[in-house]
Amino acid sequence: MECRHCASPLEKPGDFCLVCRESNVEVVVLEAARDRATLTMLGPEDDDEPVIGQTTITTIPEDGGETGVVELRNFAGRIGDEIRRKRPEAVYAGGMRAVVRAVRDDVHHQFYRVADDDPVQAVLERRSSRALDVVETPPAEKIGGSHTTLIGGRTGMRAIQAVADHPHVKKVIPGPIDAGGTGSQSGLRAKVTRADDGGNVRMLLRDGSSVQENRVVTTARDREMGERIRDDLNDVLSDAEFQ
Repeated sequence: MECRHCASPLEKPGDFCLVCRESNVEVVVLEAARDRATLTMLGPEDDDEPVIGQTTITTIPEDGGETGVVELRNFAGRIGDEIRRKRPEAVYAGGMRAVVRAVRDDVHHQFYRVADDDPVQAVLERRSSRALDVVETPPAEKIGGSHTTLIGGRTGMRAIQAVADHPHVKKVIPGPIDAGGTGSQSGLRAKVTRADDGGNVRMLLRDGSSVQENRVVTTARDREMGERIRDDLNDVLSDAEFQ
């Protein structure tokens, strides 16, 4: 394959061009199984053929223990190496959460979860969501409001910051704490609820008998776009083991 900017030869389809220093892909879609990962590279949305190419990486899973941990980390590292050589604007991922989480830990690109049954088609159908404004503000600066106490202490703050780190979240406003709920021994849990007509959502924190509802202001303009952000946020919380 040649670079679509300067026609220099590329070692693999979609590689970042080291001659003209330009990217040849906008999005990488990761389909992750425990023994196999497929990376699909997508070019600009207006291309007649948006799929530039695919790369498959395989491993032989090890059974548990330290050997299994090392093998999974090495598998994720090889996937991460392929993603880094593309330098995409974003990575969409579907499939086994343990593999996706390990890859996310290995690279620094923005990750979005998509439907597991057909991740590539899901991305092609939702790429219009990338037109949403991106908020560059650090997560800590997005958190504010009249209520400064969070249930769960540092754990609650980690959950809030995980949501605030999303590029389409403008602000997280903690609400008052209701201590009249039903007790639970499962530790702090977090969930993002259905979007309103303006695309904003609510994040519920539960810890024991305490419940806190936090308002999340997004860059979505309507309920449909807000629902996509809600799905992303719940996947982030699930990967962080808050669900």
